[in-house]
Amino acid sequence: MTDIPDGLQDSGESPAQKHGRIRRYALLSLVIIGAYTLLAYLVLPGFWTHHEHQKGLATLPMVTLTAQGIAGDPINVGLVGNDKDVLCAMQAAGWLPADPVTLRSSIEIAGSVLLDRPYPDAPVSNLYYLKRREDLAFEKPDGNSADHRHHVRFWKALEEGEEKRPVWLGAVTFDRSVGVSHYTGAVTHHIDADIDAERLRLATDLETAGMVDAKYQVTGIGPTFAGRNGGGDLYDTDGEVWILRLVEACRKRAGPAEVLPSPPATEIKDQLWQGLAGTLRK
Repeated sequence: MTDIPDGLQDSGESPAQKHGRIRRYALLSLVIIGAYTLLAYLVLPGFWTHHEHQKGLATLPMVTLTAQGIAGDPINVGLVGNDKDVLCAMQAAGWLPADPVTLRSSIEIAGSVLLDRPYPDAPVSNLYYLKRREDLAFEKPDGNSADHRHHVRFWKALEEGEEKRPVWLGAVTFDRSVGVSHYTGAVTHHIDADIDAERLRLATDLETAGMVDAKYQVTGIGPTFAGRNGGGDLYDTDGEVWILRLVEACRKRAGPAEVLPSPPATEIKDQLWQGLAGTLRK
């Protein structure tokens, strides 16, 4: 039974008055709890959830899975265009298609890491999204060895999006070293925690190459400070997915890409996140 506050025990009030005050305390507590629940679980998530530029993505998951069903890298980037548009744009931006995983490519990547020799189109391990492994994978070397590289996997998520073109969702990260998985003990790459920086790098490379007509955000996994991927590596992100609408038929765009605005609440959240994330990383 809930204790009556000291201020009510000797107040000289009648039992009816005391009962009325307790009821008011209880009602106020319920109102506060209800307001918090509404704000934290309905209102604020509603402000941050935005798919108005690409409605077909609203019900899709925003994290990949490993072959063992472990949550992998989060979805943080997307492209709009057909297969040829994607291949042309990525290569124009300096990102090379990754070799498939075979015995030969596995031996070559091991030699690249151990002997510190280049392997610019080294394979990437498979991740799964919508119950299938990546449709396309690209990488950009960083140094001589394949133990450091920028890489991205893409899955075709929509055959036809709002622009009447295919929509691809991807996970882009930076491999900082080779080691063993914290979960399975298998040899794997370890990623850098700042996956938003990799998203920006890919977008910048594509825009600099003149391959992007427009860009906009849709909701991803949401703000995350201590996420872990399929290898157990920590990552942090503002939780947004930047969608890049590619030029058609590889016709290079002369000016900067058009930026379609996000809802005001999302833009405020992004500004707060950048300040907070920068402080915590220090």
